[in-house]
Amino acid sequence: MGFWTLFGVASMPILQVLLVSAIGALMATDYLNLLSIDTRKSLNKVPMNQCFTFSDYIYIYLWFMPINIGITFLVGGTLGWIAAKLIKPKPHLEGLLIAMCSTGNLGNILLIIVPAICTEGGSPFGEHSVCKSKGLSYSSFSMALGSLCIWTYTFQLIKSSSLRYTAFIKQAEESPQEPNKDPDSNENTRLLNNGERTQEYIDVLVPSSYSISDVQPSVHHESVRKEEKKDASLSSKLVDIFHKVLKELLAPPTLGSIVGLIFGATPWLKKLVIGDDAPLRVIQDSATLLGDGTIPCITLILGGNLIQGFRRASIRPVIIMTIICVRYVILPSIGILVIKTASSLGLLPVDPLFSFLLLIQYTVPPAMNISTMTQLFNVGQEECSVLTMWSYLAAAFALTGWSTVFMWILA
Repeated sequence: MGFWTLFGVASMPILQVLLVSAIGALMATDYLNLLSIDTRKSLNKVPMNQCFTFSDYIYIYLWFMPINIGITFLVGGTLGWIAAKLIKPKPHLEGLLIAMCSTGNLGNILLIIVPAICTEGGSPFGEHSVCKSKGLSYSSFSMALGSLCIWTYTFQLIKSSSLRYTAFIKQAEESPQEPNKDPDSNENTRLLNNGERTQEYIDVLVPSSYSISDVQPSVHHESVRKEEKKDASLSSKLVDIFHKVLKELLAPPTLGSIVGLIFGATPWLKKLVIGDDAPLRVIQDSATLLGDGTIPCITLILGGNLIQGFRRASIRPVIIMTIICVRYVILPSIGILVIKTASSLGLLPVDPLFSFLLLIQYTVPPAMNISTMTQLFNVGQEECSVLTMWSYLAAAFALTGWSTVFMWILA
């Protein structure tokens, strides 16, 4: 199959996502106000996968997907950490940079793109209905695994960054009072006191090239120890992590994936709901109806969330370019190497769609849940919105190009 034919197959779903996202962004503006923040949060909790579309043979080789996702987190996190040491962003952006590089949108984006590619004319993945069913199954399992990784690794990464930033600000506030010696200052210029410290003042206090590692080690470690003691003991922290993971596992979208996994892996349960002769086939039909309806809702929510990126925020262009380079240049290249090696060793089945989804996992934009975490810890919210907006704009071109390359390799 020709390269440009595959390019047309890959570009159509991306264009659909862009158009529907644009509508979602318009609906989220103050002019229409049809997708407020509360509405998007509530709608995002609806199960957005078809729970019972899993086929029997899928489970023979799904074991490689957790390994593949682990590689994306390991490589992305390592590259993000190296970039943070070289760029030296502001303290509250260091953890955010690493999270953006390591944590991809392993659920919603795959649920939108993979089934859409299956239904395009000229798709190299076989019959449309079978391909779509398998694509939804693979994407649902990816969403469940990704959610678990995000609310363990990424959650702790953002939390740790927030604690270090709080300790840094506390140290700055406790430093000796000193008047503003700016030659352009006057009698109305704010003095450096312990009072109202605005974000503008913090930006002046913390240069753009300053890093957490630049703080004196003894003072920094002492502040972090005090914060950790005040926060909780080690056991209470473990309990807190467990509660967070359990809460995310019990969220409707993830719970739907787990239920689908159980029904698909258990033959007698599957016969109850799947098939023309299944006594409870109405459950499968209802789940299919819900899944088909909520996938467009995902895209609307995506556009509504990206509209927040138009807020004013101080972001160095090098940080944006670093995230784009890691997520859309380095990671996909490494992904091709990993999947080709695994395939040559016989670790993967002869299923181009499964290999395609594994490759796409290296190319997806950062997870939207990162924004939720920054809101939870009240650190870097506006910067996260800007980074997310630019990352998803770049993803429109990156996903089209890399999807074409992946299909060309696998066809």
